[in-house]
Amino acid sequence: MQIGESAHMHKKISVIGQGYVGLPLAIEFASHFPVVGFDINADRVVELNEAKDSTMEADLDKLTAAIEAAKDSNFTKGYRASSLLEEIQDAHIFIVTVPTPIDRYNSPDLQPLLKATAMLGKIIKRGDIVIYESTVYPGCTEEECIPVLENLSGLVFNTDFFVGYSPERINPGDKVNTLTTIKKVTSGSTPAIAEEIDQLYKTIITAGTHKAPSIKVAEASKAIENAQRDVNISFVNELALIFDRVGIDTNDVLEAAGTKFNFLKYKPGLVGGHCISVDPYYLAHKAEQLGYHPDVILSGRRVNDSMARFVASKVVKLMIGKGINVKDSKALILGITFKENCPDVRNTKVMDIRKELIEYGVEVDIYDPWADPEEVFQDYGIKLLDKSPITSHQSPITKYEAVILAVAHHEFLTYNIKSLTKDTNVVFDIKGCLDRSVVDARL
Repeated sequence: MQIGESAHMHKKISVIGQGYVGLPLAIEFASHFPVVGFDINADRVVELNEAKDSTMEADLDKLTAAIEAAKDSNFTKGYRASSLLEEIQDAHIFIVTVPTPIDRYNSPDLQPLLKATAMLGKIIKRGDIVIYESTVYPGCTEEECIPVLENLSGLVFNTDFFVGYSPERINPGDKVNTLTTIKKVTSGSTPAIAEEIDQLYKTIITAGTHKAPSIKVAEASKAIENAQRDVNISFVNELALIFDRVGIDTNDVLEAAGTKFNFLKYKPGLVGGHCISVDPYYLAHKAEQLGYHPDVILSGRRVNDSMARFVASKVVKLMIGKGINVKDSKALILGITFKENCPDVRNTKVMDIRKELIEYGVEVDIYDPWADPEEVFQDYGIKLLDKSPITSHQSPITKYEAVILAVAHHEFLTYNIKSLTKDTNVVFDIKGCLDRSVVDARL
């Protein structure tokens, strides 16, 4: 059964969660449909309705145009944000883009997903479709979410309402590989619904879609995308640990090996963020439920989670080697976001470096012009430096015994790093992007 764009052209869409994933999705759909971006954060809703975006993911011109279109078209298309349930009750398609983090024990935390699902269970109607984009383990949609929708709605799955899964592929901070230019995996709970969902996404995804044969396949495809990157990065991180003992530079080795046509040039580094450092635990959780211990996936996670400790201990050893009194020394970490030129601080491993250094008795300052200081304080309980450590006169406010470049924000690449340091100092370059003449060590 072919269900084209015209079959659902005027159906109202509600995108649940207006963060890094949900907002760009809502804006793109708003060119074709009436879209309500629902978020429980009332301040976020106010911000979005004023065409502002603190995540810096949205195209603000498109957001403004979508808001205006909603007013001009009598809401036959366009966008508005809301935190009121009554404003999404008449939607026909609900797309869930809430976070799926891990807890302190590295187990999946499904609370945001199940809360959003319970909310929808109270308002879905006959004929409605719920599509999940949040990263989960294979089987989660059918085992965890659908029973909640059935129980709270009183409706029968695949008779009265339908479900799909289309994993998000947003790459925060990437302005080249954006939502519409990355091929989209889609799936649905019946063949007809799978086709309808596929056609729905084809209205906005210029790169095309891939219709998976089942919801579980689509869920698994997302989990392994990031698990594969995690394992590959863990390999080069382990190489960095080995080559540090050998006394050679890891990046030099990778440059040499990279001259082979089929060598994959992954770089060592901190693996944080909401995807690569989280998704493998979802896959491992499902494997262990089924009685299989995933050795490769979990060993990769252990290596990647150990890198912050290695960086901190390496810096301290270098300081001791130069006769610097570690206790009560001052260190500056440049960057706290999980990647460069992006404000996303979720699951940043920079905090682990800070914690390790403090345990050695080092005083630690962190500066990041991209991060929201209030969000950092709320999430991690620390205060960032409120102004650049380099003043307009290129004279630093404080001199440090150690400087660690943790994130390669473009601003930092213009810094005279040595102007930040005392005469005897250690500079560690995690990202391998500073001039080697000013660096003592790098991953």
